[in-house]
Amino acid sequence: MVLGSAIKISRFHFTSLQLAEDPCILAQMVSFLRLFGLVFWVGVVLSSCRTTDPTNDPAYIEALRDRATKIKSEPLGDYFIGRRYYVYRMRFWGYLRKPGQEWKDSSLVVMNERFKPVPDRLPEISEGEEESFGMNPSKLKAVKRFGFDHNYEYKINGKFSGSKVYDPNSNMFIPEFILTDYQLINADPGWLISPVEIYNFKILPKFRGR
Repeated sequence: MVLGSAIKISRFHFTSLQLAEDPCILAQMVSFLRLFGLVFWVGVVLSSCRTTDPTNDPAYIEALRDRATKIKSEPLGDYFIGRRYYVYRMRFWGYLRKPGQEWKDSSLVVMNERFKPVPDRLPEISEGEEESFGMNPSKLKAVKRFGFDHNYEYKINGKFSGSKVYDPNSNMFIPEFILTDYQLINADPGWLISPVEIYNFKILPKFRGR
């Protein structure tokens, strides 16, 4: 750059000689560039939020509509629809709802197995098996362990005891359900609350039931 040549950035118009003689001009230019960068970054973030909003996705809307239609078609009766939800080392079983109810109205429960054991009443993955099988039993369909039936949907018979049971691992008081019978409905029913939900077997669900 030739000393004394003109420099123009937006509303700033000065020469390199002025820049060298007056540090305030440099400070003004740096402040402007910072402001420009901040405005640009905010615009990118807001644009990203708009384009990734799933509620405007036709596939998302259609999935919600299909699920609602399926639930409304369930025959009424004295039973529950259950969805197993496995989380590592937690003692709750999963969610229960009445037929015709949406999952957002379901209850997270602990099963009382006095009359009937739950379908996955099996040994947990031991420390010696973790290297071979990993720690996520929902990936073990052949070698079954406690939690292998994560996300399975069942027809459940029984009743709520009216009591709550403390699960020390999750630090939650959870309604107790006395299980008397069950029947597998679907081993792969899809999402539970939202079509875009992400399952992690080591993280408590965001939805804790009604």
